[in-house]
Order: sequence, then structure tokens, then C-alpha cells
Amino acid sequence: MRRDEANVLIGDISCLFGTLPLEDRLAWLQSAGHSIVFTTSLGIEDQVVTDALVSALPSARIVTLDTLRLFDETVDLIEETEARYGISIERFLPEPSAVDQFVATYGMNGFYESVEARHACCGIRKVEPLGRALAGADIWITGLRRGQSAARGSVPFAEWDADRELLKINPLADMSLEDIRLRVAERSIPVNPLHLRGYPSIGCAPCTRAIKPGEDERAGRWWWERDEQRECGLHVAGAASALPAA
Repeated sequence: MRRDEANVLIGDISCLFGTLPLEDRLAWLQSAGHSIVFTTSLGIEDQVVTDALVSALPSARIVTLDTLRLFDETVDLIEETEARYGISIERFLPEPSAVDQFVATYGMNGFYESVEARHACCGIRKVEPLGRALAGADIWITGLRRGQSAARGSVPFAEWDADRELLKINPLADMSLEDIRLRVAERSIPVNPLHLRGYPSIGCAPCTRAIKPGEDERAGRWWWERDEQRECGLHVAGAASALPAA
């Protein structure tokens, strides 16, 4: 997609999405006529998007990043979701040689020892596979919400991803966690049982804990780090270009 074309769509989406229900937001993208990919982590937000996507935007590919360190509950939910909606969720795994090199350099769980090591692990297990998942796509749909953390407080409905040269759509940007939970209850959407155990945000098993009362929704991610802007790199400008050469 060209940047000037994306700018027009960003303007239209910014004006329209605030007045449309989720299904209509997604159906509107159908008219854009582009290659669309939705990346799901199988978290509660992404399950809500999947539920709406299968009817409102069936042409979109649904993909997930299998880091090989996911909770068993997350892996089980992939198959449950496929069966529930009659879909196939494409899985993108890290390159085995890159994982081996990380382990040789830092150790299997070396990400606990330094931010550098943790970024390297996320780069290998998430950022690089995401690049392959989005190859050839014009539009990338995510489950980002402004209420997830302070770092995501200004998430727009649509933005240009300069690193990947595509249009990034965040159809849930203005929805609260209460809105999400209400849709799950109304539509009996399958969700990760870990959500009921204090995990509002779920990533890799070694890097996710339940949150404490009063903490924001993503406080359980990489909890041992002090940086309040903690992210894996999927939604951080420049993360893809920072990956080491193969």
C-alpha cells in the first residue's frame, strides 16, 4: 500500500470508527480491497476480534505467533477457537537456529538477567516471525486498546507502520475491558481460562504473572523489569530493524 493511499484511509477511519459498532468497523475494511492479516495472541481482546472477523471480514487471514513458550491453556485455545468458528489459524514459529543461538549466548531463561537478553528473545520468538506473518499484507489488524496500559493510552484507530510499510488498524482502541467482557458474555466467546485467575494480559509462560489489585492490565508482563514502557517489540517502532542479522 502506498503511504498517500494509507493517509486517506487513516482520515476516513479516524472519522468513522468512533460511530460504528465493531462488526461494521471490520466490514468497512472489506471495501478497501487489500490483503488483510489479523494477528491474534488468543487473549480476550483478540478473541473478540476473531468472533467479529469471521462474519464481518472473512477474507482476512488469521495468524498467531507460536513462540514455543506459550501456556498450555493458550495452545489449547488455538484448537478450540478453530473448531468453534470453523477457521484455520496460521502458526508462525521462531527459526530454530536463532533459538539455538540465543540459548548458547544467554541460556534458556537468560531473558531474566538483562533487558538486552529479553529484547533478543522477543525479537527471535515474536518480532521476526511477525515479519514473516505480515509479508505481502497491506493492512494489519490488532487487538490493541488504550486502556491496556499507560504506554498504549493514545492508541489510534489507524496508523501507518513505517517499518513494515502497511496500515495498522486497532478496531478495539476505544473499548474498555468491561466492554470486552460484556461481548464475551453475550456471545459466549471462548477465552483463555487464565483470565479468571488474574491474568488479563497473557504472553509467554515464563514472562507472565497474575496482576495484583490496582495494577494496570499489562503489569504482569516482564514484571521483573522497571521500565513502565515494557513491550515485546511487536508494536514498537524500529524493533524489526533492530534484529541482529541472520
